[in-house]
Amino acid sequence: MIKLGGFSASNYYNKVKLALLEKAVPFEESLQWPSGDVAVRANSPLGKIPFLLTEQGALCESQVICDWLEASFPTPALMPADPFEAAKVRELIVFLELHLELVARRLFPQAFFGRTVSEEVQTATRKELERNIKAFSQLAKFSPFVAGPTFTLADCAAIVHLPLLSMVGKSIWGEDPLEGLPVKEYLQMVSERPTVVRVQADRKAGQAAFAAYVSGR
Repeated sequence: MIKLGGFSASNYYNKVKLALLEKAVPFEESLQWPSGDVAVRANSPLGKIPFLLTEQGALCESQVICDWLEASFPTPALMPADPFEAAKVRELIVFLELHLELVARRLFPQAFFGRTVSEEVQTATRKELERNIKAFSQLAKFSPFVAGPTFTLADCAAIVHLPLLSMVGKSIWGEDPLEGLPVKEYLQMVSERPTVVRVQADRKAGQAAFAAYVSGR
C-alpha cells in the first residue's frame, strides 16, 4: 500500500493527495510534520513534506511524486498525451509554484501566523506578485480548467495554491491580487468534484492539529 506522509493543512501535501484521489490509487495517510527527525529525513532528506512511500522506496518533492504517479498509474491521465500540451501543463505548474506561491510565501508569517513582515518585503513582494500574476494570466485558460478543457496536474496545483494567494492579499493589503482572473468561478466549479470535497474536508479537520503544531514550535 502506498503511504502519503505529511499533514492535511499543507497545500503541497494536498496537491499530491488530489492526484492520488483523481487516479483512484489506494493509499494510506501518515501524519508527519516537517522536521529533522531521523525517521522523516530517511524519507525526505531535507525534512520536508509531503513524501510518498512506495514498494520501491521513498519519494519526496510534490511534483516528482505527481510525475511518478502519472507514469505509474496512467489512467485516468492527468497529463495530455501530446508532448507540447503536456509541456504547457508543466509550464503552468512552474508558474503556480515558483512564480506565485513561493513569492507569496514570504508573507505567510504575517498573513497566517501572527508575525510581522517588514514593509520593505511587503512592497517588493506585492510588486513581484503583480508582475507574475499578469504573466500567469497569459498562460492560464480557465476553460473550464486551468490548462484547458480537461482536469490535469495543473489543477491539482491551482486548487491548493490559488486560494492562499487570495488570502495573503486580503490579509496584508485588504484586496485579492487575483481579482482580475476568473479564479472564484473556477474554484467554485472544481469544489463540486468529490476529490476536492474530500481534500477540503480533511484540511479543515486537520487545522486544529496544525495550529497546535505551530504554537508548539
